[in-house]
This record gives sequence, structure tokens and C-alpha cells, in this order.
Amino acid sequence: MSLRVLILAYDGVEALDFAGPFEVFTTASRVSQRMNPGAQTPFEVASVAATTSQPVQARAGLRLLADHDLAANPTADLLIVPGGVVDAPMASPATLRWIAGCAAGAQLAASVCTGVFLLAKSGVATREVVTTHWEDIADLREQFPSLDVRENERWVDSGRIVSSAGISAGIDMSLYLVERLAGRTLAERTARQMDYAWTSGNTPSA
Repeated sequence: MSLRVLILAYDGVEALDFAGPFEVFTTASRVSQRMNPGAQTPFEVASVAATTSQPVQARAGLRLLADHDLAANPTADLLIVPGGVVDAPMASPATLRWIAGCAAGAQLAASVCTGVFLLAKSGVATREVVTTHWEDIADLREQFPSLDVRENERWVDSGRIVSSAGISAGIDMSLYLVERLAGRTLAERTARQMDYAWTSGNTPSA
């Protein structure tokens, strides 16, 4: 059975924080089909936002239309929360409730950059080892002092929660998640297909 990957979108999301993981998991499924013709793809990828009636506007102005809205309460095996300007989703009880509920039913929850603030605000991340963009390390420590915030890490694996630093680190983390969920060979071939120099050497932190 394919693992369902849901990526949250919201006004102010960093475009590559969203699109990087989307590209990794969809490419992994495409590469997997080449490796094993006729086999079921390892990942089914979709997006979710507050509404599907109008596009989400990313931080730099790119617009995208989500597959599902929060009211539909889509479920995931892997929830990915991208970063960006997170003020609006941080102040949205509906968004925070959905993140908490979706993460509770998922195998894994992952964040890119400032997406970890949303995991923390929703109560998904409480005392785990996490990381974020270098500019936001101090703020994360101040707002959520119970978290073990690491700096100078591309990504950190705390078990059910995996977090990454900014933008391109989200691609490294996503390739690591492909490795964790579907094997090293597929992760390496996905990186090769993307012509991406994968930084895969982080030691997961427990």
C-alpha cells in the first residue's frame, strides 16, 4: 500500500519548502516505477490548505491550489509542515487543530524551516530534538523552551518527528525520509534523477 504524504500549504509558505518535498516524494514514486514496473508506488502525495476555493499565495507570490481543505480532514502516513511566514497559521485554531489531529494519526510528522513552530504550537512537538533555519534558532528556543533545539544541523530525526533547517535542507530531509520509509537505493536514485547533491550524512538524534 502506498504511504500517503500530505503537505500543508498556507498564505506565506516558502515556495521551495513546499515544492522541495513535493518533488522528492513524487520523483521517488516515478523512479520506483522504473525500478519495479507494475509495482505499487511507494508514495501518494497531496496538498492541504484552509480552503480549496482559492489559491494559497506563497511568500514570494507563487500561487497554488491545494488538493484538500482542512474541513475534509484528510489523513496522512507522513505529514509535512513547510516553513515560511507562519504568523497566520500560528494564530489559526483550525489549522493547529488539524495539524495535531493529522499528526496523531500519522506514522511521522516532519517540518521544514519554521514549520517546526507550527508543530510546537499545535502540541505535536513538545520535548523532542528539533532544528530550524539558523535565523530562527534563538526564537524557537525562547518560544518553546522545552524543545531541545539543535543548530548547525541539516535535519534531525527524533523518531516520530523529523525537522530540518531552511529551504534546501528540506530536500535533504525528504530524501532521508525516502530512505527511512522505502530504502537507501530509492533515495539515492531519486537524488540522481533530480540531479541533486544529497547531503545524507546527518546522524539521527534520539
